[in-house]
Amino acid sequence: MEKEWKIIFYKTETGKCPVDDFLETLSEVEAERMLKRIDELKTIGYNITRPKGSHLRDKIYELRITVANNETRTLFFFEFENYIILTHSFIKKTNKVPESEINKALKYKKDFLQRYNKSNIEGA
Repeated sequence: MEKEWKIIFYKTETGKCPVDDFLETLSEVEAERMLKRIDELKTIGYNITRPKGSHLRDKIYELRITVANNETRTLFFFEFENYIILTHSFIKKTNKVPESEINKALKYKKDFLQRYNKSNIEGA
């Protein structure tokens, strides 16, 4: 049986959730499509390949979704054996994922790892 990953939506120290904030900007149909792709990630895990997603750099990955003719990306990382932490989402407007978005994901990852460890991740 394949491993099932657990998905966590990263929250800032103040409780802000960038992925939820992005989902709220979408129509109900678009949000459902994005959530379906996120749900698929639970079984794909490290086996993610284009067109669904890919590794970017520094252990940051992208989940690729087209909603309303927009290329959206949700960046994420793997942690603690069976967790996928979604850092944030955005509409991609250039050919490559902007370095600023990868750097934001790395910043969120660092913050997450400073506040959580394997024993307290369930409270994330």
